Amino acid sequence: MSQVVEPEVPGIDASGRQTGGMPGGNVPASVPSFQLESSVPDQATALPITYTGLVGRRFRRHPGAVGGMIVFGLIVLSVILVGFSPYDPYASNMAERLQPPSWQHPMGTDALGRDFMTRVLYGGRVSLAVGLMVVVIAMGIGITIGALAGYFGGWVDSLLMRITDAALTLPSFLILILLGAMLREAELPFFQRNNVISIALVIGLLAWMTFARLVRAGLLTLREMEYVVAARSLGASPFFLILRHLLPNLIGIIIVEATLELGYAIIEESGLSFLGFGIQPPIPSWGNLLSNAQDNFTKYPWLAIFPGLMIFLTIISVNYIGDGLRDAYDPHKVFMKIGS
Repeated sequence: MSQVVEPEVPGIDASGRQTGGMPGGNVPASVPSFQLESSVPDQATALPITYTGLVGRRFRRHPGAVGGMIVFGLIVLSVILVGFSPYDPYASNMAERLQPPSWQHPMGTDALGRDFMTRVLYGGRVSLAVGLMVVVIAMGIGITIGALAGYFGGWVDSLLMRITDAALTLPSFLILILLGAMLREAELPFFQRNNVISIALVIGLLAWMTFARLVRAGLLTLREMEYVVAARSLGASPFFLILRHLLPNLIGIIIVEATLELGYAIIEESGLSFLGFGIQPPIPSWGNLLSNAQDNFTKYPWLAIFPGLMIFLTIISVNYIGDGLRDAYDPHKVFMKIGS
């Protein structure tokens, strides 16, 4: 009598090996197979990744840029909230003159007994306002000249770039001193005693050249792209093409240069005010606070340390932000694989 051998049901033993089934380890077609679920999400259901999202992610991976953003944000918040200070930045109090830093006066007092922390933060308002106005003026002039030169080319490009090259050869800081000295004595409605508007205008008129060259270089490449040629063939005007199609693709390099220019403008304003050709007392700025402290630096060092420290922190934070934005907008890095 022959022994009937029942087929062994395929399965997995304790060691993880497959048991049973057809000879050779093949599983019958009638036996369902089991597969591990993929841990990779379905690409169709994944959230779309935008260019702005990629830039933000690259920026957040730059520790220096994140730290610079935090420091700069705290400085801006401090100069905004200084209006709630109990001390008047202009009222003197001779009974408390030249007091060292304490809980009552965290940065001490100056030669007229004014709270120095309040003066420094009000000076930050002036210095940052000058820097922002310089960036706006330089961007307005530089982007306009660079866009016209890069799009039209020919004699327009040659003329505008020769003007730009001539402006780059000027000794900018000496010109700033000359113009600052002239405006300091001028009797004009908006330029008396070198106020914020006049200083920002003087610095901005000598700070647009880099914007012009960067925008021109970008437009020389973009104007030959297929989508620009298509828009031109459909009758789009040159100014519509520049504003709608070309400049938006250069926003990255413009933002990076704007952050760096903000730092340069604050340095130049501080230098002019330190030499007496910038913002004039009693209006505080970081530059003229440093200038007033140079006679008493050995005896009262806090009068120079705190304005200098604010300039240092502002410039280094802005530079780190600019470095982070430059890396984030770099197309070779933005369009890399996310997991890299």
